[in-house]
Amino acid sequence: MMAKKPPKPAPRRIFQERLKITALPLYFEGFLLVKRSEYQEYRQYWTELRGTTLFFYNDKKSTIYVDKLDIIDLTCLNEQNSTDKNCAKFTLVLPKEEVQLKTENTESGEEWRGFILTITELSVPQHVSLLPGQVIRLHEVLEKEKKRRIETERLPSTSPEEEREPIEDYVDVLNPMPACFHAVSRKEATEMLEKNPSLGNMILRPGSDSRNFSITIRQEIDMPRIKHYKVMRVGKSYTIELEKPVTLPNLFSVIDYFMKETRGNLRPFIYSTDENLGQEPMIEGQREKLKKHLHIA
Repeated sequence: MMAKKPPKPAPRRIFQERLKITALPLYFEGFLLVKRSEYQEYRQYWTELRGTTLFFYNDKKSTIYVDKLDIIDLTCLNEQNSTDKNCAKFTLVLPKEEVQLKTENTESGEEWRGFILTITELSVPQHVSLLPGQVIRLHEVLEKEKKRRIETERLPSTSPEEEREPIEDYVDVLNPMPACFHAVSRKEATEMLEKNPSLGNMILRPGSDSRNFSITIRQEIDMPRIKHYKVMRVGKSYTIELEKPVTLPNLFSVIDYFMKETRGNLRPFIYSTDENLGQEPMIEGQREKLKKHLHIA
């Protein structure tokens, strides 16, 4: 008797999982051939444009991206002549690198150019050949992106001169947090990873003090192995305590670092949407536990 194949994730669940991980609105998606500076040749990815970031997935069904590219500082978008008239090629010129993109067809190329230019220039380009419905969609995305940036700018910021308690710093990052953040102890994190390997193998959790964090991972090489890494808050940045310490701007970047360095072998531990329906009390309980850990009233 043949073993049953595991069920494929439903499109809605895939969307919700990606939204949890990226914490950004989806504007456009499709297949792209991508060639970055470290690539020897083009690689095909299912690509999502969320906010001002391109997220690259190995296939359409993957919920964890394998690479990403922030294009908010796009200098220009240069079209390239292609020997294949059925595809479009263009280069994204960024301050630190140039990224070559190739689309399946010319129509898809026009759409990608339109959406990329709209969210980076904050205006709908006049020199793209799109249908009226596609242009309307660009205007809708433009309004969403403008609103998103206004809301982001409204988030409270602090000056170096302001003296703040460590607890206040912690509260600032409670929302939003990476989807794999769980207010659990070292032992609880280990048990979660061992009992639910299908949900992921990396948990972000509070550190042993009231200011820093820890990463708990479960790797299966020769045999399952649990490891813990300290993530220290330094000013507004976070430093992963490794043999060569790595400093990153936020906790989302910390998770990205572990995923990218292991080429996707480490996946954020996230409760699926269906499981979350029955997990709300536990999630709330985690918040209460974190508040108690931080002595928050």
